[in-house]
Amino acid sequence: MCRLSLRILAFAVLASFGPSTSQAQSDMSFFVTSVGPGDGGNLGGLVGADQHCQNLATAAGAGNRTWRAYLSAVGAGSAVCTNARDRIGQGPWLNAKGVIIAENLNQLHANNNINKETALTESGETVNGRGDTPNMHDMLTGSTMEGRCFPPGTDTTCGNWTRNNDGAAQVGHHDRQGLDDSEAARSWNSSHRSRGCSQAQLVSTGGNGLFYCFAIN
Repeated sequence: MCRLSLRILAFAVLASFGPSTSQAQSDMSFFVTSVGPGDGGNLGGLVGADQHCQNLATAAGAGNRTWRAYLSAVGAGSAVCTNARDRIGQGPWLNAKGVIIAENLNQLHANNNINKETALTESGETVNGRGDTPNMHDMLTGSTMEGRCFPPGTDTTCGNWTRNNDGAAQVGHHDRQGLDDSEAARSWNSSHRSRGCSQAQLVSTGGNGLFYCFAIN
């Protein structure tokens, strides 16, 4: 009887781990793309970037949500700019292991929980940061620290995410590390501009064409 009770207890303990891991994955509402589209800053525009998020989420078992890329777009001519913060819902957002990244937009842009240990991919893997080889901590955002677009006239979005050559993209550091301890160096969404928009130029700056994805529901 004692041996049977121990077996039942062991089974119960093992069973408790399975659903919790699965639940964390299904509750995921934030991730860093494990791969980029591979064409530098040309993501196919905001629509293409959103679809990339959706495809990765679906492959990870979280395709029941609607996903958006955390990217801003600069207004041109009569077009109104797009703010990354206006595209991603209201929160809260959790990573693939169920850890809360931020409760709402204000916390996300003030005192969030984004760092190398929490900014995981859709499959729950860490992303190389400063000190790793290769360093891939540059996250495409095209955004200010407040999550808004830059004024027209200076390219910070690789031509609104359609260029893979000339131009530049504003990037943030998912590991919150840079050349110094300044606010910009530690910014998750607005640290500096890339050297260009080609895949090679993004890599040489310290990135790999990766970006943040958020679920809006």
